[in-house]
Amino acid sequence: MTKFLLAVHVLAAIVAVGPVTVAASMFPPAARRAMEAPDDVRAAETLRLLLRICQVYAVVGVVVPVFGFATASSMHVLGSAWLIVSIALTALAAVVLAALVLPRQSALVEAGGGATREATVRLAMFTGVFNLLWAAVTILMIVRPGSTTGA
Repeated sequence: MTKFLLAVHVLAAIVAVGPVTVAASMFPPAARRAMEAPDDVRAAETLRLLLRICQVYAVVGVVVPVFGFATASSMHVLGSAWLIVSIALTALAAVVLAALVLPRQSALVEAGGGATREATVRLAMFTGVFNLLWAAVTILMIVRPGSTTGA
């Protein structure tokens, strides 16, 4: 059962978190392009699409920690320091996405051509923080202390 849970956890992370990190990273430059050409319907559609990808996959991403907890429980590592740090970083990444990235993306889509470059720069910063948090969690999951893989 542990192998199944781990496989689902890893696949969910790839399928759910990957698209959010990519789409969120693409959003600020796409917003700047849309600001430079406020009459460009395609640029506005691109922003709406990237926002929708981020919103949908953020919700789908909830399965990642759910299966992570199930896997950790099955492996009897719930009290391990590396896992506790990973949980804290995952929670922080979720807060950054829900409180700082998605609302700013929505605001930029609603503002259309009236958005400011400063808003896109701030969004890019928060998106970078979100991505770095996920990178740290991924690294902890791969090189966790006490790993039996010998890597």
